[in-house]
Order: sequence, then C-alpha cells, then structure tokens
Amino acid sequence: MPITTCVFDAYGTLFDVAAAARQAAREPEFPHLRDSWAELASHWRLKQLQYTWLRAITKAHADFWDVTQDGLDWAMEAAGLAGDAALRQRLLDLYWELQAYPEVPAMLKTLKSAGMNTAILSNGSPAMLDGAVQSAGLGALLDDVLSVESVGVFKPDAKVYDLVGKRFGCAKEEVLFVSSNGWDAAGAAGYGFATAWVNRAGEPVDRLPWKPAHILQDLTAIPDLTGS
Repeated sequence: MPITTCVFDAYGTLFDVAAAARQAAREPEFPHLRDSWAELASHWRLKQLQYTWLRAITKAHADFWDVTQDGLDWAMEAAGLAGDAALRQRLLDLYWELQAYPEVPAMLKTLKSAGMNTAILSNGSPAMLDGAVQSAGLGALLDDVLSVESVGVFKPDAKVYDLVGKRFGCAKEEVLFVSSNGWDAAGAAGYGFATAWVNRAGEPVDRLPWKPAHILQDLTAIPDLTGS
C-alpha cells in the first residue's frame, strides 16, 4: 500500500531541542554555561522523556510544559545551577523559539508538492507546538499538528498513534512515521506504521521487539522513502 501520510515527531526530529542551551551559552549573561551546555541539554532531554514514560505508566498525565520544566529543574540541580533563576527563565523562554533543523523546510515542501499529507504527532502541548511551528515558519507546510493532550497520555501509548488514522482516514500501512527517538520509532513500528528513525547521534538500535524500517542520519531522504 503506498504511503499517503507522513507524520513527524516534533522535538529532536523537526526541532533542535539542544538549541535552547546552546543559544544561552552564547549569551554574555551566562558565561558559566559555555563549557557545560551540552551536558545540561542532554540531561534535560533525558529527564523530560523519562518523566513522560513514568507518567504514562502510572496514569499521572501532565501538560508537557510541566514535564519540560521538571526535567530542566533536575538537570540544573545536577549541574550545580539550581539557584540560577535568570538562567532557568532564559532556557524556558528559548524552548518556545526552537528552530527547525536545516533540511526540514525543503523536505516538507517536497512532500507537499507530491500531494502527501504532512503532520506532527507529538507529546508537546498545543501551545508549545504552535510556538515551535510558528517560530520555525513551518505552518504552511503542515496539514495538522496533533498533540497527545487530546487523549491524555504520552507516547508510545497506542491511543496517541490512533490520532493519525482518525485525522486523515488512512490505514496504518499508508503512514510513514518519522522520529529521532528510537523508542518512539519502535513503538510506532509495533503499532503498524512504516517507520524511519532519524539517528543523528549514531546511537545503537534499541533492544525492543520492534525495529524501525529505515535508519537515517537526517531528514533529507524522507521524500525518497515515500516515493515523492
């Protein structure tokens, strides 16, 4: 069955989640971040994800913005920065202005020119996702932005992946789901989507029952996978 719908995870896939810490480290107000921003960004992202998994398992759902702040607070404390209120606020402000990876606009334009449905499917709240989409200038290239808030549980719960078929009226086999998170690509593969894992960091494949159909270094080749 041909691919008709290409759906993307947002954070780390379309939008560079390390950009907030990287940008803050370049600013004169935060010289103490210049040597540690990468570690802070890594811990922030890891805790953000871990908290979504724990909340999904324990049925303790919260807005992704709350989870994002909790992850940052843990990461700042681990880095000895817990008392830096100005840095905390700056990092949170920058998270609403994340830029897309360089190849994203051209890739989405190619998909749209070929008549492909395009969408985001994300743990992010609608307000957060709207901020990122508008900041990156991607609004005209996406047919929809789907948030887990409509079902009240984080990925990889099947109710989240169900949102794609409900929105576009397509079969699972018509969907190419793209994520930079190996666990997300695996979960979507188990659900029945064709999947592409964008493995920018060259990490090992997760030891899970399901594997992504494609492993890529960036998003450039996505149109080729859909036949666009």
